Amino acid sequence: MIEDFKSTDTWRVFRIQSELVEGFETLHGIGPAVSIFGSSRLTEESFYYQEAFKVARLLSQAGFSIITGGGPGIMEAANKGAKIGRGKSIGLNIEIPHEQRPNKYLDISLNFRYFFVRKLMFIKYSIGFVIFPGGFGTLDELFEALTLVQTGKIISFPVVLYGSEYWKGLLDWFKNSPKNLGAISLDDFKYFEIIDNPEAVCGYLRNYLTRLGVPLPDFYCE
Repeated sequence: MIEDFKSTDTWRVFRIQSELVEGFETLHGIGPAVSIFGSSRLTEESFYYQEAFKVARLLSQAGFSIITGGGPGIMEAANKGAKIGRGKSIGLNIEIPHEQRPNKYLDISLNFRYFFVRKLMFIKYSIGFVIFPGGFGTLDELFEALTLVQTGKIISFPVVLYGSEYWKGLLDWFKNSPKNLGAISLDDFKYFEIIDNPEAVCGYLRNYLTRLGVPLPDFYCE
């Protein structure tokens, strides 16, 4: 039994390696990209679905590729918006018990078995995250990004929380619990920005790249 377990773990390494290689080879050269996260459960009638579509459309018209989890809801809205512009529409799908089927608005679709490999692709190939309202999966991506930035494991990049009404409760909790306890400081609040307007998101990311000295020909947010 022990030997079988060891053998299983050994072969799992090769499966992980194959996902890494496929991800690196497929996403290499996609240019500046923004990852957009949010609930898979929101329908096309949702306000935030429509806002995600607008944000992705503006960013794609400005030359950004758009990366999502490849599924329904906010992910679908973002990929749909991306298809209108000049950037690539990319979906990083994940195998889960309740099957998540890739949406129909993808130029590039990758399928992952391992969450941590998928997360690596989001971080490695994005210049910023835009986080729409969502559940545990969305919050997981948000806090992982903030942790990596805070600890210096990645360079500080923009993390945008879209929708002040939705995120207000979390922000109040940050201030009233972790901060008052001393677990975080006011300085940690610089790692994210709360924005309510699609044009403002696009401009915020544009200004970030400008500060880095990245050339932005024909870049517009309108």
